[in-house]
Amino acid sequence: MDRSNINIHNFKEFYDAYFDPLCKYLNFYTKDVQTIEDIVQEVFLRLWENKDIIEVSHFKAYVFKSARNKILNYHRDEVNRYKILEKWFESQLVEKDDEAEKFQIEELIQTLLDAIATLPPQCRDIFLLSKSDNLTYKQIAEKKHISIKTVENQMGIAFKKIRDYMFANAKYNYPILLLLLELINGRGN
Repeated sequence: MDRSNINIHNFKEFYDAYFDPLCKYLNFYTKDVQTIEDIVQEVFLRLWENKDIIEVSHFKAYVFKSARNKILNYHRDEVNRYKILEKWFESQLVEKDDEAEKFQIEELIQTLLDAIATLPPQCRDIFLLSKSDNLTYKQIAEKKHISIKTVENQMGIAFKKIRDYMFANAKYNYPILLLLLELINGRGN
């Protein structure tokens, strides 16, 4: 197809034909359904917005390559975001001249450790394998002989319980608390 062939009718046909296959394809890169659907929507939106200037000779190859590039860019950006937050948080902990504020950060970290300790045993183990050992959800599932869906569910439970515990028990520095929670939850697997 060339650029003159993209119109509202065949675009809808392409969208209906390729939305689900693209989502299944991106599932190899992430298990986050919302991220997958957002990326597929972005691919089609970009195609529609640029229908008059993009020349596509093989539609299927074009949308799959676009989706793959977008998910890889998404992962790169997530890693960079995590590194920036981690670097900032470490600088806050190490470089603080104000001993009271330094104590508050250390107290937040202790509260986080306490929150992790309150998790149910399997949930805590899965969380630590992900965050301390940096294992992917797939690696954790294989190691624990459970499904990836179980790992995802247990991580979701862990994030919720940790967030709830932190907000109920942390006494100081809410902006740093929010960044700490973002660090914990921000690493995708």
